[in-house]
Amino acid sequence: MDGAPDAFGSPYRLLSGAVVPRPIAWVSTRGDDADNLAPYSFSTVASVDPPVVVFAPVGRGPSLKDTPRNAISRGEFVVNVVTRDLVEAMNETAATVPSGVDEFDHAGIEKAEAVRVDAPRVADAKVAFECTLYDSMEVGSSTLVLGEVVHAHVADEVLTDGKLDTRKLDAVGRLAGNEYATTDDRFELVRPD
Repeated sequence: MDGAPDAFGSPYRLLSGAVVPRPIAWVSTRGDDADNLAPYSFSTVASVDPPVVVFAPVGRGPSLKDTPRNAISRGEFVVNVVTRDLVEAMNETAATVPSGVDEFDHAGIEKAEAVRVDAPRVADAKVAFECTLYDSMEVGSSTLVLGEVVHAHVADEVLTDGKLDTRKLDAVGRLAGNEYATTDDRFELVRPD
């Protein structure tokens, strides 16, 4: 079958089902009334020099939810990496709750203060990136939020010789609908010269 993206149900279903697995940016921010924490599966690395990560929430301007709005207006946020042991807690933070509700408290997640930015982080996250806002831009019905990583937290248990060891980090990725994947099914493939 060939056709326009909406010929396959919807562009969202086509893209979210084909571009898999997607890393989950579990973004935490500080708001005026509460701390916010929400998962975004349209996310990735944008640059390594400087180190920049990106997440793309659906919504623009006044329709943005608290977490991306705080990230943009305050210029600071934390991207926490979701691992298998935290996936149920992450799912709790996907719930729609009224503005002013602390999503850490709502989901029973312990928070820790960041070192370089004024935002909380998930205390039990094996990896967390403290970010300052690099840029944001509206693209279609979404907003790209780019953050420059200014400080990283990496649990000793996922390091080997001082370097992140992906074999020890049981990261979770988003598939489509209610499906997720872990990174425990790995193989190597040597890149040709």
